[in-house]
Amino acid sequence: MVMAAAETPSVADRTRHVAAGAPVVGACFLKSTAVFVLGDEALLFVRESGDPQRVAVHGGAILAAVNDGERIVTGGDDGKVVATKVDTATATIATDPKHRWIDHIAIAPDGTVGWSAGKVAFVQSRKGEPRQLEAPSTVGGLAFAPKGRRLAIAHYNGATLWFPNAAAAPERLEWKGSHVGVTFSPDGRYLVTAMQEPALHGWRLADGKHMRMSGYSGRVQAMAWTADGNGLATSGAPQLIVWTFHGKDGPMGKEPLVLAPTEYQVSAVACHPQRDVIAVGYEDGQVLLVRAKDGVEVLARRPDGSPVSALAWNATGSALAFGTEEGKAGVVNLS
Repeated sequence: MVMAAAETPSVADRTRHVAAGAPVVGACFLKSTAVFVLGDEALLFVRESGDPQRVAVHGGAILAAVNDGERIVTGGDDGKVVATKVDTATATIATDPKHRWIDHIAIAPDGTVGWSAGKVAFVQSRKGEPRQLEAPSTVGGLAFAPKGRRLAIAHYNGATLWFPNAAAAPERLEWKGSHVGVTFSPDGRYLVTAMQEPALHGWRLADGKHMRMSGYSGRVQAMAWTADGNGLATSGAPQLIVWTFHGKDGPMGKEPLVLAPTEYQVSAVACHPQRDVIAVGYEDGQVLLVRAKDGVEVLARRPDGSPVSALAWNATGSALAFGTEEGKAGVVNLS
């Protein structure tokens, strides 16, 4: 049951509001600094005090971004892969020789960076030369396995698992259709892809068993694993959908949790790093904090018609950053 807005507890008044000046396409924290990825060429650094700082890192639109807490790595339509640290120092990791768009980025636990341009996936360790693999079609998503030794590459009709530092042939996981996002479960047992159609597809990696997760009303554009690693929170419906991966068969034969229903589509999700809480953003601009075990909701941002496009927790879960398609941003202090 959804509580009326007047009855829903709120932390929205603890927000530091920020005018981003451009659509927000991503967000993260580098230490205590919130960083907003803007749809143009820049990152916006919002520190605990002082004015926001805009830093241009590309010569065009930023198309992909990922972070490891130490740096944020971005890919742009200028063909560059750029790493930026909390002090705003930037370093170019790679420049595509054909000046192709850098569509997807991934970071391994040891700092190795993966990226894609068209049909080609690249991997660059902190030392050594970059390696590359051509996928069967345009790359739809990248993700490193938890230990960082394998790279998953989503593409048309499935995904490819590649060991960049081994001579072994890449492993192909097949399923018809266009796969446009990919994630490993935190224990490394499952691989899940988002489809162009309103569905997810998964594989149990030990034996290749297929997992079909459907029932969405729209394409799943956001996926996030819960703190315990047993749940996959997703967008793609007018409610939060959380699939359970506890047990040997993952979500198969189990109904997902369906939480925080509204009349608007979920557009962004982010799981608290320590607790059973999920931040949920909607297309009407609302942000809710939802406790998965009982569905209790707390209002973190009031709806204003600007679709939520980015959510991110800091390392301790004491602050939540949000951004919208219309360039509105903020940091909610939860400590």
